[in-house]
Amino acid sequence: MKRRRGLSLLQKRNVKGFMFILPWLVGFIIFYARSMFMTAQFSLSTMTTSAGGGYTLEWAGLSNYIYAFRAHGTFKQVLTTSILNMLVDVPLITFFSLFMAILLNRKFKGRTIVRAIFFLPIIMNSGAITSAMELARTMMSGGISSGASEISDAAASGVDVAYFIELFKNLAMPDKLLDYIVAAVARINDIISASGVQIIIFIAALQSIPGSMYEVAKIEGATAYETFWKVTFPMVMPHIITNVVYTVVDNFAKSDVVQLAYDTCFNEINYGLSSTMSLVSTVIVCVILVLVCGFIQKRTFYYN
Repeated sequence: MKRRRGLSLLQKRNVKGFMFILPWLVGFIIFYARSMFMTAQFSLSTMTTSAGGGYTLEWAGLSNYIYAFRAHGTFKQVLTTSILNMLVDVPLITFFSLFMAILLNRKFKGRTIVRAIFFLPIIMNSGAITSAMELARTMMSGGISSGASEISDAAASGVDVAYFIELFKNLAMPDKLLDYIVAAVARINDIISASGVQIIIFIAALQSIPGSMYEVAKIEGATAYETFWKVTFPMVMPHIITNVVYTVVDNFAKSDVVQLAYDTCFNEINYGLSSTMSLVSTVIVCVILVLVCGFIQKRTFYYN
């Protein structure tokens, strides 16, 4: 009688992984996949709503796509600007988050409070708190707010940005690199505000690295620089993929092209053109994610 063979270790891990993503997969198929199909359907049609409720679709072919790219006044510009801003912000947010996670992973007094401060922007971005802050800012106009703005204006007027740009040019810094640095400095507030979740993920990744690896590196005489590139960075590479995906999606959700599609839908009542804008930008973001994740995946080390 043949002995029944059970699942291998790899198969058991695959089953566990599938069970872990099963709730998300069911939700994706029921909600998101259906909405994507309807978005594609709307983008190829002209939709009219009736007074008593409901809507009717009239086949329009590619007319919405042709109008978006050839006749619309701002779509191509807004789409290009949103993509370029995303390509600038994602590397900065990712590596800033890793840098701050390394600092916050060290032991020092008040570490929990400092970690909470970096996560506050995530809480402050919620709808209710944002509305309350806007209301408070409106009520304080002419008082504390105006004083703070005067201080910031005075501080800004005391810094000659052109001098520093010219200084870096004299150091033979490439113009493209200089433009990237200037764009990064201009977005420093947004970068810090968008790094809360990524910092937490990186802290969890750093705490999961076995201490024996650092002990071996220390015994072998590795410097802190060598330890980072030979131990820390390879061990957090899988989490870099996670953070890149999250950052791209989060950045896209807050981009101007999404706001343009929203305004086109609910202000101009043009559902077909709005669906076209949403679908085009979503496809472009998905292509960027596939290329970036594929590039990082080939250089990722998985520790078992």
